Amino acid sequence: MRAELISTGTELLLGQILNTNAKFLGERLARLGIDVFFQTTVGDNESRLAEVLHTALKRANLIIITGGLGPTSDDLTKETAARVLGLELLTDELSLVRIEDFFRVRGRKMPEMNRKQALMPAGALVLANMAGTAPGMIVEQAGKSIVILPGPPVEMEPMFLETVEPYLKKKLGEDRVLIVSRIIKVLGLGESTIEEKIRDLVDKQVNPTIAFLAPRGEVYIRVTAKTGTEKEAMEMIAGIENEIRKRLGDYVYGADGETMESVVAGLLKRHGLTVSVAESCTGGLIAKRLTDVPGVSENFMYGIVTYSNDAKTRFLGVSAGTLEKHGAVSEDTASEMAFGVRQAGGTDLALSVTGVAGPGGGTPEKPVGLVFIGFAEGNNVAVKRHLFTGDREVIRWQTANAALNLLRGYLMQL
Repeated sequence: MRAELISTGTELLLGQILNTNAKFLGERLARLGIDVFFQTTVGDNESRLAEVLHTALKRANLIIITGGLGPTSDDLTKETAARVLGLELLTDELSLVRIEDFFRVRGRKMPEMNRKQALMPAGALVLANMAGTAPGMIVEQAGKSIVILPGPPVEMEPMFLETVEPYLKKKLGEDRVLIVSRIIKVLGLGESTIEEKIRDLVDKQVNPTIAFLAPRGEVYIRVTAKTGTEKEAMEMIAGIENEIRKRLGDYVYGADGETMESVVAGLLKRHGLTVSVAESCTGGLIAKRLTDVPGVSENFMYGIVTYSNDAKTRFLGVSAGTLEKHGAVSEDTASEMAFGVRQAGGTDLALSVTGVAGPGGGTPEKPVGLVFIGFAEGNNVAVKRHLFTGDREVIRWQTANAALNLLRGYLMQL
């Protein structure tokens, strides 16, 4: 089965809304073993949507369209699809009752324009919407399945999981092939260096396949297997993953849903250690990421954002002499920040960060992206210097990653 995804909505083209529907559907279809060869985004324009649908019908036998099922005049998906497929639109009485009930239970009168949401292409399988007013539908024609779903993810996702996915599983039958991927996460090595280390695995890939992604200073290695069962796929992936981990060593910090902060939190818990954090350029990002992990309160004790020089002195004990002689962005300041926050938090370990996140504030001696990260253990403090590239958000993210990774490296040696 070859699929094509069509996302409708001018707001998607303008970048006003992130297209999470395509991501969700791509992942779910892959798990079913359905190849998605094309994704198209089209605005709220009938002629252009018709053109896109005509093209999709020539190259795919499963077409999933999201969006454009609302009650307003620019919601054209259903009408356009019916015209392209040569089908009449008829009122589905059950859908109309459900839409009327949606407003009734909320004590509101249904606007007349909402009636159009109950119109369905003749012969369509109607998909009930339990979270909104727009029903979905499946139309089968000439060996092809056209699935039309509402745009809001809160409506689209449960509709797909509860009705479309079972429908597709039934069509695929028992002989369907699954596409299963595992993401291996690496920090501290560049994409080209990683590929050099596993080049022979890449060169001879057939099934599983290996691909690289590079989000915000990290490298993700995606290993994908196609086979009959998830168990078989994971067994195939395991051999490749073990070899990759062997060659890359501790540069691999996790896989799939693991994050740097969840890995660090797990190591802190395993060793029964506590940590505190002093942040300048990251503005609390490290503390935020750590506290995103449930249960981390047993190990993360104290976090403080000391953005100004005065705050560094008042709350962390950084000396005025250090700030005057070396500046806020310096190895000495990072060292005193780490020592100070460990004492203030009364923790076993501590991290500190200070740097130039940009876009302004850089100098030839201290350019944008220069960051010092301090790590304190007892009375011992070590500082690492980094020079990151990117915009302000990327530099701050990379700084937080590097700080957490420094802590991870220490914990892994215990």
